[in-house]
Amino acid sequence: MPNHPALEITDLRKTYATGVQALKGVSLTVAPGDFYALLGPNGAGKSTLIGVVSSLVNKTSGDVKVFGIDLHAHRSEAMRQIGLVPQEINFNMFEQPFDICVNYAGFYGIPRAEAEKRAEEELKKAQLWDKARTMSRTLSGGMKRRLMIARAMMTRPKLLILDEPTAGVDIEIRRGMWKTLKEVNAAGTTVILTTHYLEEAENLCRNLAIIDRGRIIEQGPMRSLLAKLDVEGFLLDIDGDLPATLPAIPGATLMAENPHTLDVEMPREMDLNRVFAALGEAGIRVRSMRTKSNRLEELFVRLTGQPEAAAKGAAA
Repeated sequence: MPNHPALEITDLRKTYATGVQALKGVSLTVAPGDFYALLGPNGAGKSTLIGVVSSLVNKTSGDVKVFGIDLHAHRSEAMRQIGLVPQEINFNMFEQPFDICVNYAGFYGIPRAEAEKRAEEELKKAQLWDKARTMSRTLSGGMKRRLMIARAMMTRPKLLILDEPTAGVDIEIRRGMWKTLKEVNAAGTTVILTTHYLEEAENLCRNLAIIDRGRIIEQGPMRSLLAKLDVEGFLLDIDGDLPATLPAIPGATLMAENPHTLDVEMPREMDLNRVFAALGEAGIRVRSMRTKSNRLEELFVRLTGQPEAAAKGAAA
């Protein structure tokens, strides 16, 4: 199995009974050990794709292989390689985290003694061991999300699929989840993530595919795709207040973010020193600089033609 891709999808199609074509010949390959993002606007086909791979939705045609195992021909064997974390919290709120993990393992035929050992390991990794014997409904939102991951890892999946794992949580919880997912991936588990937080994909994932209207419209290494952008944005922190009239710099666009911060957009090939020189001539002294925007979001909007509001809601 190590010589096979973690996930190999070839010409996958799905047409629902209503006539809706959710997938129109999707093909993609995820390498073992990768952290892979699947992005797309609402209705793009992401949920259907994840449903087919996790055997919750029947395909119309095409092939899906998990570590070289044909999902259609050898469903049980293929599914033993996969752990799924759905968007919705779907465990019994009146069970304890320890029991949730042990019972889940039992569904897959794991002996109880081994399941209890794994439950302790996974709950400790998820920083939930001190909550192992408390009622799950008392856990915070972030703890519940981490419990979902711990439960999925009980079967020691080689491929972990997460459908919007941080949807609806605040930034502190989200960043805690990022740390957990990075640790899972660093331990050798291949991770596929669907998310509508494009910042999340840019921070976590090495490769990605963008799906729109049932087709993959772009895929490849994150860095290579971001390099296609011909515009870069920066925020410059200024000493003192910005003047009422900003200098004109050919090729660059300048806007005042606030009285002390300058928003600059410029072509990638443009020399940043030209900007600094022009600002210096205008008496504007730059104290510090940081990248302005989420470049992946810009790429997403450019490729799909979705307005920003739709891009932020990309998830279906």
